[in-house]
Amino acid sequence: MGGGRITTHVLDVAHGKPAAGMRVRLWKLDEALPAQLVKADRLNADGRLDEPLASAGVLTEGIYELVFEAGAYYKETWAEDLVFLDHIPVRFKVADESAHYHVPLLVAPGGYSTYRGT
Repeated sequence: MGGGRITTHVLDVAHGKPAAGMRVRLWKLDEALPAQLVKADRLNADGRLDEPLASAGVLTEGIYELVFEAGAYYKETWAEDLVFLDHIPVRFKVADESAHYHVPLLVAPGGYSTYRGT
């Protein structure tokens, strides 16, 4: 797949599995405008999306926020009611619309880690 894109995958480190079914939303932020929803989707069985959250033609330079719905995932998947984290926002800058921005998440009910992947 050529051109710029934003992708993600999520690993549930508390259970040692991909976070299948977790909902994610990608927002484009602009100080002068309300946040714009770029795409909302659910992770597949591998904890990934079947298509990028944004790709060539949609992806532009600017600030984006990827929101992972961890609280709902843990309640729906594992029936865990005492979840500390609900929505996990990851805000990042796209400086090159032809680049691949991969934003993975390692998540547990009480914490998370993220980084720019490849």
